[in-house]
Amino acid sequence: MTDPVTTTSSMSLEPIGVVHSCYGEKFGIPRQPGLAPSARSRIEVLPPYDRDEAFRGIEDFSHLWIIFAFHANGRTHWVPTVRPPRLGGNRRLGVFATRSPFRPNPLGLSAVRFEGLRREGKKLYLELSGGDFLDGTPVLDIKPYIPYADRQDEATGGFAQQAPETRLEVRWSEEATRSLEGLARNDALALKKLVQESLGLDPRPAYIRDDREFACLLDGWNLRWRIDDQGVQVLCCSEKIATGNILTKKVGQIN
Repeated sequence: MTDPVTTTSSMSLEPIGVVHSCYGEKFGIPRQPGLAPSARSRIEVLPPYDRDEAFRGIEDFSHLWIIFAFHANGRTHWVPTVRPPRLGGNRRLGVFATRSPFRPNPLGLSAVRFEGLRREGKKLYLELSGGDFLDGTPVLDIKPYIPYADRQDEATGGFAQQAPETRLEVRWSEEATRSLEGLARNDALALKKLVQESLGLDPRPAYIRDDREFACLLDGWNLRWRIDDQGVQVLCCSEKIATGNILTKKVGQIN
């Protein structure tokens, strides 16, 4: 009988692509794919995998499975139990009963809508929507979503049977609204929709439920916001910066 330890101990994985995402930092990313349909991202396919024939037929599929690495965990070891945010951070479950990024092998799996294949010069991109990816995420594999096999109507979802019910209204202050005046109308509407879908899910840590201010980076915009009895209020929206050229050093609670 083959020893499983010796056959897998030298296994290694090589990224086939990298994600360029509207989520520039971890804070503010939806905790599951599909919760923010307006979230656009693209996978830049890396050589030698960026050959057109490697993607022949992919346009026949509406959705894709993306297998990726949690590259920004900030933790080098795994833990057997975790506190799912969905449970308020007050209950521990086994890591294999959750989708926590803190796993023995930090791999993620997301089903996303496929928006098309695009060749720009020598680079090949897959356009996606509804993803929950951090900008710069390494992609390890891409597979088509096959409805008859992947959808299980009788499936049960444990502590996450239904999508989050929290959908807070997002209000924009006069200052934040003025920041968008230089944008084309469609661009401003797209940003507001992304902010509504992302911040409306209440991305605050489960142990914080007061009206302190937070900051996060969405689609290259630095947003300051807080949550009160009326929902989310965007206080400030700074000038857009290029994705990948992050100017803020810290995202999250503002002291």
